[in-house]
Parts: sequence; structure tokens; C-alpha cells
Amino acid sequence: MVNDTTRLLGLDGLVVDRVRLDPDGVPVVALSTADEQAQCCPDCGVRARRVKDWVTTRPRDLPVAGRATRLRWRKRRWHCDHGGCRRRTFTEQVAQVPARHRVTARLRQAAGAAVADGARTVVQSARDHDLSWPVVAAAFTAHAGVVLPDEPEPVEVLGIDETRRGRPKWVFDQVSQAWQSSVDRWHVGMCDLSGGQGLLGQVEGRTAQVVIDWLGHRSQTWRDQVRYVAIDMCTIFKSAVREALPHAILVVDHFHVVQLAHQALNEVRRRVTVQVRGRRGRAGDREWDLRNRLTRSARRMRAERVDKLCDEIAGLPAGISVPVLAAWNAKEDLLDLLALARTHPDRENVARLLHRFYQRCADSGLPELARLATTIEIWWPQILAFLHTGITNAGSEGTNRVIKTVARDAYGFRNPINQRLRTRCATTRKSRGHLNPA
Repeated sequence: MVNDTTRLLGLDGLVVDRVRLDPDGVPVVALSTADEQAQCCPDCGVRARRVKDWVTTRPRDLPVAGRATRLRWRKRRWHCDHGGCRRRTFTEQVAQVPARHRVTARLRQAAGAAVADGARTVVQSARDHDLSWPVVAAAFTAHAGVVLPDEPEPVEVLGIDETRRGRPKWVFDQVSQAWQSSVDRWHVGMCDLSGGQGLLGQVEGRTAQVVIDWLGHRSQTWRDQVRYVAIDMCTIFKSAVREALPHAILVVDHFHVVQLAHQALNEVRRRVTVQVRGRRGRAGDREWDLRNRLTRSARRMRAERVDKLCDEIAGLPAGISVPVLAAWNAKEDLLDLLALARTHPDRENVARLLHRFYQRCADSGLPELARLATTIEIWWPQILAFLHTGITNAGSEGTNRVIKTVARDAYGFRNPINQRLRTRCATTRKSRGHLNPA
């Protein structure tokens, strides 16, 4: 008979016989089987008629109304009398408590969902649900297999970026008398930058072939719908996209272009400081004190601040001020060029600013600026695509931040497959409706 207590407990196929309190005040719920299907043999499906004996199990379950409970299910073990069945005996089971399971299905599902959808670690979920680490890890894997799509939806803008999944290991090569990397673990992630799918997938390694293989596993229709691919200035990704998506337009993320300009400026500053002062820069050296202001965009500074910065650079020793000012001006020329993005620039304006940047680098005679200009020339078609589209790879960079956070929370991963599964669940929470920033 189904009573109100049974409805409150909500375990289909089981009925509450009575409830008592343990000496410590925890409710102990006595259960019996209400599902007639539990009397049927799980192998042949024939209804059993003879009872062998009775057993009592203690499955763990979720709290009821916020209060922990202890279940005591007294169930029967049956004889299977069907002649063609190899199974001789079996015990009753229901969907929420399968045979040989000590945890209810809803508790297992809640523990797995806490990791996949609630951004908890396996240890946190195990502690919260009073389960062991292996049980929660298995529950998470099962839950992730249900909620994650087998294949990503088509995307228009694809982002590709890599993240290191561990420190490299070095060995000394006796032949070359140099240290060489023996293990360098990377994950390359593909992200949806135009929709809300988040991380589409990850592959282990940092080679063009692994990216080509991942793209090759997608259907031809899926690949044909990719119009743009955003990357950093990595020749590995460039060759992979050219091989697997020859029709797609490559776009270089402007953050990495700015980063190269800042790197060239800092290298010039450090080199001339050593040449003039005979040592590295330190506090008290004005060019060292200005190092952060030098890498700040002049567009984000007031005019009087820019004038003051130029005056301070001019006041440095001639061997320092001239190259530093040239490198700073070249950096600003490049930033002015990148600022044309999302403004629908015409070819004349783009050509004028690009020529000004090249001319500045050539007139300076600085090797750092010559290298920077060469890099810009090599990647100019992809940089020009950024100026026309304004597409960035910021979504992939944000995904990498989440990936590293998940790895830190877990104190690292030994199994890369588990890491990719945890990462994909964490980075797709928003698209699955489990991320509410408010």
C-alpha cells in the first residue's frame, strides 16, 4: 500500500513500512518491495513462485527534507524454476536500487552532477554525499556521458588554442651535450566562438596531425560551415587549418600581436641598459622605473601623461633614450594599426599605418624591431583578416583559464582522458544551463 511517507521518500518500487529513530536521532526507514516486476527473473523474465530466503540491505540515499536517513530494505531471494534458465536464484531489485548496488541511483546521479554541473571536485562531492572517491568518479563519468553531446553542433567561428597540462621533463643528451625535452604534455582545445557551445573537444599533443585528425572526425557538412578560424601565431595550427579547412579564413588574435610588440620593446630596453650601464636594470634606473608605463597604450593615457613620458625617455642617457623611444614609437604605430579593427577601415588607411610601422622599424636599425616587422609581414594576411572581422580568440583563452582552474582544484590529473572529460563539463556548463553568474 502506498502511503504518504512512501510518496515523500519517492523511491519507485519501494514502500515504507515504518520509521523509527536511532539513538543518535537519525530516522531509520524500513522498506519492502511494492513492484511486482521485481519478482521476475532478470534473465528469462519468468515470474518466480518460490521464496528461498529474506535478506536486508542498507542502500545509501539522499537526505529527505534536508535530513539524513538510513534505509533498511527487507527483500526476498527467489528460486527461478524455469527449466531453460541458467540462473537458479535472484534477489529483488528496482530501478532506483539495482542488484548488488549499495547506493541509490538518484544519490549516484546527484554526486556525478555535482562534479559535472556544480563545478565541485570529486573529493568535495564525495564528502558532501558521504561516498568514496571511486564511486563519485564513476558516477561523474556516467553522468558526463549522458549530458555531453556526442558530436558538436556546427560552428561558424572556430577557435584553436593550446594549454600545457604539466611541466616538461628534461634529460641530458650526451651526444649533443645539451638538455632536451623528453616529455612535454599539451592539450589543444577547439572552441565555439560564434555560438554558446564552449569547448567542443580536446586532443592530446601539440602537433598539426592531432588537430587534423580531430577535424577529420567531423562530418564534411560540419567542416564546410566553418568560415573563420581564430588562432595565435602558431605555425602548427596554421598548417593544420590549411590542410583540414582550406576554405576557412585564418584570423590571428591581436592580443598575441600586442604581446610581441611589448616583448620587443622590453628586449630593447634590457639590452641597451646592459650596454650603457654594464648591468641589468634595477630600481633607481629611470628606464626600469618606466617599464610598465612603456607597455601601456598611449590611447589609454591623457595627453599630458604621454608628453611627460616622452620627456622622461628623452632625459635618459643617449645610448638608452634613442633606441627605447624608437621601440616605443614602433609599438604605438602597431597599436594604432590594430585599433582600426571593427571600424570598417579602407585599404588606403590600413596601408598608410602599415607603411609607417615598417618605416619606423627600418629606420631604427634595431634587430628586435627588424624581427618584429618580419613577423608582422609573415602573418599580415591573418592580421588583416582581424582588422576586417574583429574576431579574437578571447573565448579560447577564457576556456584555458577554466581548464587550469579545474586542474589546480584537482591537484593535477594522472589520466588525460579524465582531465579532458572534467574540462569539457566545466567549460560547457553555460551552454547546458548550469551556470548562473547572478
